[in-house]
Amino acid sequence: MSLPFVDRSSSSLPVQFVSQPKWRAWLKEQSAPRRGWIESTGISGNAGDLVVVPGRDGKAAGAVLVLPAKPVLWDFGGLATRLPAGTWRFEGKFVSDSAPVSMTDAMVAIGLGTWKFERYKSKKAKQGPRFVWPESADKVRATAMIEAISLARDLITTPSSDMGPAELAAAAQALGKAHKARVKVIVGDDLLKQNYPMVHAVGRASTRAPRLIDLVWGKESDPKVTLVGKGVCFDTGGLDLKPATGMLNMKKDMGGAATVLAVASMVMACKLPVRLRVLVPAVENSVSGNAFRPLDVVPTRKGLSVEIGNTDAEGRLILCDALHEGASEKPTMMVDCATLTGAARVALGTDLPALFCNDDTLADGLLASGKEVTDPMWRMPLFAPYKRLLDSKVADLNNVSTGGFGGAITAALYLQAFVPDDVPWAHFDMMAWNNSSRPGRPEGGEAQAARAIFATIEKRISNPT
Repeated sequence: MSLPFVDRSSSSLPVQFVSQPKWRAWLKEQSAPRRGWIESTGISGNAGDLVVVPGRDGKAAGAVLVLPAKPVLWDFGGLATRLPAGTWRFEGKFVSDSAPVSMTDAMVAIGLGTWKFERYKSKKAKQGPRFVWPESADKVRATAMIEAISLARDLITTPSSDMGPAELAAAAQALGKAHKARVKVIVGDDLLKQNYPMVHAVGRASTRAPRLIDLVWGKESDPKVTLVGKGVCFDTGGLDLKPATGMLNMKKDMGGAATVLAVASMVMACKLPVRLRVLVPAVENSVSGNAFRPLDVVPTRKGLSVEIGNTDAEGRLILCDALHEGASEKPTMMVDCATLTGAARVALGTDLPALFCNDDTLADGLLASGKEVTDPMWRMPLFAPYKRLLDSKVADLNNVSTGGFGGAITAALYLQAFVPDDVPWAHFDMMAWNNSSRPGRPEGGEAQAARAIFATIEKRISNPT
């Protein structure tokens, strides 16, 4: 995407920010003509109000945005779509005594607000407003975040006809090439030869071969950080076929993979001193004569056998092989992201990813980062007594629980069985989609928790204790 920013402009128009509690006092200080115009627009000083002020020639001469008393970065995202075309600059300071938003964060919100998915549109949208980079903004950091999250949004929103396992691998390879990372891809029956039996079992029914994407970047001597993403490029449910309504938006079932690629993009662009590894099992869960079946018993990379209680619980199956491999290097932290369960959405809704974590320090860091960067999540328990719900009479464990209760917890417990206790691990069960448009967050794919994960990695390497 083309970023809506310029380094300088001699003809830019000012955007002024006013805090909602100070609106009345500010309005009284304005000239009579300006105050009269603002009052005539019906603006009453509510947070989010935006008014464009005309000059003597009748054209736009500036704009005023009303901010809440404690603004967050998304309060600036609407500028990307609500201002008229032209070049704009920020004037004065953000009025926010207790919860400041940096210029960098504001530019991230604006940049993400301009994201559009127009790949299949014959008529593209017109150029919107552009913004002068503020002097205090960190252009490298802001650009890294905007480009990374836009990449994830593009990948998630692309229809599965053009975003299968091969295309997802190609996106990872392109990202790796841009940052001089090493990318290895294991395809088809080679997954069996290299002991990724679950990835192969789930993906073998598709005409598009399954694969394991393995990206490595950074110095071997730096702290190891491993990211694992669920890459189900389309999920029919397998032989336990989904209904039509359940299948409608399954192009987003690789949202976890897109999210970890976004985090990797930020890490590499900002050159964090880590040895990064990204593992993405990429499959299409299809139906054919060689599809894996309910009550099949399938081996895993760890050696545990798994009885298939439901072929539509396939995400945890491909993740378990990748998690076992990721944990083998004993990273300082390992995070997986997955659009894993409807149960998490029932519990927390679509905007709040569920966080499960085996390490309180890592969990506290993620929660704090999520709050600081306005990328929220909610911690849920790895309630050990529920492990009994995954018992199998014929195998080491089942991939689904009996009874149907606590589905997000039992899915996380299944994954935990493949992660050693001495590896700090976090699991995100997320929606990866915006159902409607809000400032900075247009409808479509979304890299939920990506900025929070990046901020946590950054903090842990600067303060490893």
